[in-house]
Amino acid sequence: MCLAIPGRIEEISVDGGLRVGRVNFGGVVKRVCLDYVPEAEVGDYTIVHVGFAISRIDEETARKTLEDFRALGVLEAELAEGEEAMARAAEEPQAQCPDGSCCSRPATQRAGKSAE
Repeated sequence: MCLAIPGRIEEISVDGGLRVGRVNFGGVVKRVCLDYVPEAEVGDYTIVHVGFAISRIDEETARKTLEDFRALGVLEAELAEGEEAMARAAEEPQAQCPDGSCCSRPATQRAGKSAE
């Protein structure tokens, strides 16, 4: 799963020409690229997807979303890193080729075409 998680910006700096921030996700702090939300300031809440802040949101919405993600049990998995993330991924059921590419029928039949 790959969710966009709300977090509070605690610090902003520039690194290699990129605007970056330390963002707190309910106790887990991560470094995030803030270039897509140039209006964001310390204390603002933002939605972060794969390390990039993509929009600002209000505090109430951020807190409610974090609460919902915790209740669903997805927050910790989304914020896991390194070996913890690998261990969690190994425990998850693996999809059986969602695009149908490992199906026993030839590709021409999967696409509704005749194999002839």
